[in-house]
Amino acid sequence: MKHRRWWIGVLIAVGVIVNYLDRSATSMATKPIEGTFHLTAGQMGIVLSAFSWSYALLQIPVGALLDKIGVKWVIRLGMVLWSIACFVTAAATGQGLLLLGRVLLGIGEAPYFPAAVKSVGYWFPVAERARAVSLYDAESKLASAIGAPLLAFAITEWGWRGGFIATGILSVVYVFIYWAMYRDPREDKRLSREELAFIEEGGSQEEGQAEGGLWRNLGHLLRYRKVWGVFIGFAAYAYSFWLFLSWLPGYLESQMHMSVLKTGWFAAIPWIVGFASELFVAGFLIDWLVRRGRNPLRVRKAVLVICLLLGLTVIGAAYTHSPGWAVFFISIALGALVCTSSIAMSIPTFIAPKGTVGVLTGFLTFGNNAMGILAPIVTGFIVQATGSFMDAFLCAAVILLIGVLSYAFLLTDLDRIPSPNAQAGAPSAAKVPIQ
Repeated sequence: MKHRRWWIGVLIAVGVIVNYLDRSATSMATKPIEGTFHLTAGQMGIVLSAFSWSYALLQIPVGALLDKIGVKWVIRLGMVLWSIACFVTAAATGQGLLLLGRVLLGIGEAPYFPAAVKSVGYWFPVAERARAVSLYDAESKLASAIGAPLLAFAITEWGWRGGFIATGILSVVYVFIYWAMYRDPREDKRLSREELAFIEEGGSQEEGQAEGGLWRNLGHLLRYRKVWGVFIGFAAYAYSFWLFLSWLPGYLESQMHMSVLKTGWFAAIPWIVGFASELFVAGFLIDWLVRRGRNPLRVRKAVLVICLLLGLTVIGAAYTHSPGWAVFFISIALGALVCTSSIAMSIPTFIAPKGTVGVLTGFLTFGNNAMGILAPIVTGFIVQATGSFMDAFLCAAVILLIGVLSYAFLLTDLDRIPSPNAQAGAPSAAKVPIQ
């Protein structure tokens, strides 16, 4: 098979769609769940954030686990658990079981994105990596786009519990597909020798585990300024992303007075824009510019900074009372912001030493998902206190400005960080300066 690597890329992308349908089901069912269990906006914010409690806390440990035992088995087990979590949520009889279902879902899905980054590092040469990462990362936006109307339909027809049963069944189907298809390059019998040579000669990450423990390797990585630059910038993007993912349907229902079904169609528009812009800008455009000889760091920094600045158009949604204008401003903001996501997610494949891509990706996704805890709760209590989403959107804009400064001044290069055990010609772990 000549293009086996792209089939693996599609497999990972499909998993992201399933992943996001599962986690966004609660957002689409916000109003029915509030009605069933008599929850306030603040309490619903806690339910919406519960997924990220376990998801965020496990990011660094699962990154290390992926580096130690590999992608295949960690993801297989995680998928089984996240399928079970969907059915637990469907059977919930109160806020406690709702929280349990969301926490279990966070545990099951925690390894998926670090594993996806690690898989892309193994399977794709440097020249194709922007497209490969944007291929799967953009699906998180496509999932929200197609998921909003589909889940709205399922909830309208079968009730909110039916929506979770549907996502649970879909997850079970994907478990079998992934179990049958995924292997690392050197153990994949469908990968030709010619394609394997093309991948490795193009600068793919080496398979294998780094020496030293989790905390030693992580401590070494944290001595570099560029690691903090990506961490802060990615977290700033994530605050707005999680605000939209958690509260966009609720915003359209409560502040724009839409029905659940109409909300599903309107909520899909910004995610469709985000899907298209991430594939084109963060994928094809970056690879095209780099192939034409443009500096890889400058290209990526320019897109990161410009797109975070365009994210400030969310301020427009804070001051409009028109559903059309609200969706317009949010579409521009989200379409720009998501372009920064796959760029940030690809950076560990460039800068991490051998065997530490999982650890570094886990650290980045920990920051991302810490915002997944913070954004739904802060937004919920702001709305509860003010009766409006205006201050919630303004808060997101301030955080985006912090991200702009981080990418502009802390992301210094994309050179591979030396191993903690590097000897002659490289600084030791104990003496590595922040750079």
